[in-house]
Amino acid sequence: MKTLRHCSIVMHIHDEPVIEANPQMSLDAACELMGRTPPWADGLILEAAGYITPFYKKD
Repeated sequence: MKTLRHCSIVMHIHDEPVIEANPQMSLDAACELMGRTPPWADGLILEAAGYITPFYKKD
């Protein structure tokens, strides 16, 4: 969630953040940020996926 600090995290459900981001920010860019391994978790492999929607809905 720290990597998304420039976005507005409006809520999260377990490991799923719901963000309001600048419309110019691509989904790939958001997923790349969420997939970054934090320095304290060296070797941990992370992967993120997402979708864009005008309102929240469970995928």
